[in-house]
Amino acid sequence: MKKFSAIAAIILVSACMSPQSAISDVKASTVAAPKSSAELTLNAIAEDYIKLTLAMGEKESGYVDAYYGPLEWAQAAKNDPRDMVDLGNDIVRLMERLDASLTVDSEDLGLRKRFLSAQLEAAHTRHAMISGEELPFVEEAKGLFGVTPKIRPLSEFDPILEEIEKLVPGDGSLSARVDAFENQYVIPKDKLRNVFDTAIAECKKRTTQYFDLPESENFKMEFVTDKSWSGYNYYQGNYQSLIQINTDLPIKISRAVDLGCHEGYPGHHVYNMLLERNLTNTRGWQEFSIYPLYSPQSLIAEGSANYGIELAFPGVKRLEYERDVLYPLAGLDPDTAGAFWALQIAKQALSGARMTIAQKYLDKEISREQAVADMMKYQLVGRERAEQSLSFNDQYRSYVINYGLGLNMVREWIEAQGDAPVWRWKAMERLLSEPMLPQDLTSEVID
Repeated sequence: MKKFSAIAAIILVSACMSPQSAISDVKASTVAAPKSSAELTLNAIAEDYIKLTLAMGEKESGYVDAYYGPLEWAQAAKNDPRDMVDLGNDIVRLMERLDASLTVDSEDLGLRKRFLSAQLEAAHTRHAMISGEELPFVEEAKGLFGVTPKIRPLSEFDPILEEIEKLVPGDGSLSARVDAFENQYVIPKDKLRNVFDTAIAECKKRTTQYFDLPESENFKMEFVTDKSWSGYNYYQGNYQSLIQINTDLPIKISRAVDLGCHEGYPGHHVYNMLLERNLTNTRGWQEFSIYPLYSPQSLIAEGSANYGIELAFPGVKRLEYERDVLYPLAGLDPDTAGAFWALQIAKQALSGARMTIAQKYLDKEISREQAVADMMKYQLVGRERAEQSLSFNDQYRSYVINYGLGLNMVREWIEAQGDAPVWRWKAMERLLSEPMLPQDLTSEVID
């Protein structure tokens, strides 16, 4: 097993416990009373941070991704008299108060202070954007998510396209051939519910082999339309989620496991549950009862949700499960599963192109039409799917970095903890249960 990062060393005690004992249900009423003036001070700052975030959420729809704190705070935010100038000033004042007035006297408080500082930095950046400031893609990503993405030229992905040409021979453009080939693997609409229910149940089964989840946890799944994303988890608190699956475009068979893990187990649903139980309820860290979408939390959330797919279905085990279970449910030919799976594996090497295209498009280096063409070529999708991806970029901008870059950073950190599955699941549990930041996932300084 390789050397742990600094943050992992702090929480090594939790990692050495068995998966069943590492997490236990503890109601909020059992949280110990604050033991120091520093903790009292930090609790007050955390409360103000929550109220400020709720107020920001009233200025921008979707800014607050999840909240399960006191209802009266949410109601008060709806009547908050502060305008954008006042909110900006209050963000700065809270940052200064956190930096200047708090003397940390324990490792726990140090972790909380560091987390709140990063969240407030992101709030400051997002406030500037809501107020009309335009930031370059890379600067925006750094301010919101705490990392500086490295933008690769699209030409670096040309050799990958050449390799994929061998998998899908024929006439016409490669993207058209790939799109036509993949359209043979669409889940019929009347079979979507059964296929997704089955896939999510398997994602949960594989997760609960390592994680002890709350007995009351559950989710509701809905199929929706007219969205720029393919799936979304709306965490409700009390270990409940609403998972929505967008059916605007045909859904390929591979998306059942993808979305089942990413939105559910061990992805967003589990991440939010563990934060609620382990940090908000058990430790009394109320700042984790709110999740602002444009913050470093999102790189952890999206990166871990994507890596959770690989963790639950490593290598050929995913092919075997989809071929033997999901293909028959969807009415697809299991004998062709290997060819489709090989193409999906090959296309993973193109994921970085999505970030490059987003950067060029949002920084106005290329037109929308050129961005569509580049998306079709380097993501190997049809025009409709390319247009949907650009609509996502229009709405969420640099958020796109959290998928590919987040996955790479999470994978590197978790797999550095050990080769055995049990160690990787333990590392995943730590990642989802502690106030970790993107900088904790790499030994390099990200600036």
